[in-house]
Amino acid sequence: MSNLHQFSGVINLDKQPGMSSARAVDKVKRLLPRGCKIGHAGTLDPFATGVLLLLVGKATKACERLMDQPKQYEATVKLGATTATLDPESPEIPVQQAAPPRLEDVRAALPGFLGSIEQRPPAFSAMKVGGRRASDLARDGKPVELEPRTVQVYGIELLDFAWPMLKLRIDCGRGTYIRSIARDLGETLGVGGYLTELRRTRVGEFGVARAVSLDRLIAEGITPHLQPVSQ
Repeated sequence: MSNLHQFSGVINLDKQPGMSSARAVDKVKRLLPRGCKIGHAGTLDPFATGVLLLLVGKATKACERLMDQPKQYEATVKLGATTATLDPESPEIPVQQAAPPRLEDVRAALPGFLGSIEQRPPAFSAMKVGGRRASDLARDGKPVELEPRTVQVYGIELLDFAWPMLKLRIDCGRGTYIRSIARDLGETLGVGGYLTELRRTRVGEFGVARAVSLDRLIAEGITPHLQPVSQ
């Protein structure tokens, strides 16, 4: 146990699609000495990729502070359809609409998602309803109505639009659901929408350009990729 002190810091992991955040933690835990603490700050859905901060050793104490850091995402939204989960994890449901929106319609809708906004979390989420996860209730076929919450969106930028696909860069605060933005933007445009891809490109000072893949972490070991937690 005496060498555990050297295993302390943040691993900026570039999570790949198809893996839960908990599974990523489990895989990295196998590379650590027995008894070494590890956790993560801010869950990424299995289909999502990008920055997942793994906290090792004493760095686990910084979890809440790191989760409070601003985040940046690149999101791909498909308009003209939706899904029960608001992502690719469930079957697509086409939405009947009069006509595809114009580029200027999309641009005009985006400012409505800036600043301090009221956002309804997705039914398929980790939010608790009567002590149970909303996602578990939704999977059981039970109606789930979550109360809107106030979240912060610092920036929303249109990167590309070619019907039906829309790509956005979003800077936001803790607790913001990008799936909800996809849903609400689709509703605002009258065509429906859901998230097909999501990549977290930044959490606070940790950017995806300097993130490490799981394969590289396994090949090179933990120590070269442990970063100190800034005060």
